[in-house]
Amino acid sequence: MVMEDTTWVMHGLEWEHPACIHSYEELIKWIDEVGFVPLFRNEIQGFSVEEHTASRSWWTGDKEKDPWEWREIIARSGKVAYGKFFHKKSGFISLKWFPYFANYRRDGYDFDARWDDGLVSMRCKKIMDKFEERKEWMGRELKVQAGFGKGGEKNFDGIVAELQMQTYLTICDFRRKRNKKGMEYGLAVSVYASPEEMWGYDMVSSAYSEKPEKSKGRIVRQIRNLYPCASEKQIEILIK
Repeated sequence: MVMEDTTWVMHGLEWEHPACIHSYEELIKWIDEVGFVPLFRNEIQGFSVEEHTASRSWWTGDKEKDPWEWREIIARSGKVAYGKFFHKKSGFISLKWFPYFANYRRDGYDFDARWDDGLVSMRCKKIMDKFEERKEWMGRELKVQAGFGKGGEKNFDGIVAELQMQTYLTICDFRRKRNKKGMEYGLAVSVYASPEEMWGYDMVSSAYSEKPEKSKGRIVRQIRNLYPCASEKQIEILIK
């Protein structure tokens, strides 16, 4: 997705192209095959959902054909992980590969251990502490309850993106606000939960037995296997 002449342009395929992904079920299957993939076009050509889906189907609101709508369905399904996992931008990770990302990105630390060793900011701690009170939070509620916003802490979106990059949070759903009559209104917002809450601690920590650098090596090799032309710098930008 790039801006061309003040218009966002999607660089994907025609619907009739034999390689085009046509449904969220097909997308989940492809994610499981490749292991992980950013949502939008990036430094590595071909390494995105955008480039494997129909350009004209984006932003249409058609849940059957629109990949932007699919991301909500997939996040809600829990069949793969969805969040800002690639250079603080959105993407998917299969459940098979998520433990390797967690081991590498966390560098062997659960969140509490990272806090105890002074490796995490107070702003991160304020957000993560809220998940001791509730299993999942809508973004707007979390922002207020964690003390961000007017007169409080700054850069809520950046801190939440950082926690997703470190695999301490993931997006488990998208929901709209409800009025007093229970009717939904407005745009859907992200709902956050810990990966441990979604898939269990044993699954998330299942790669902890190997060194974080070994998990990183697995991820790098997978990208190189899929996209041999990707440079070391391009890979590092996406996964660091």
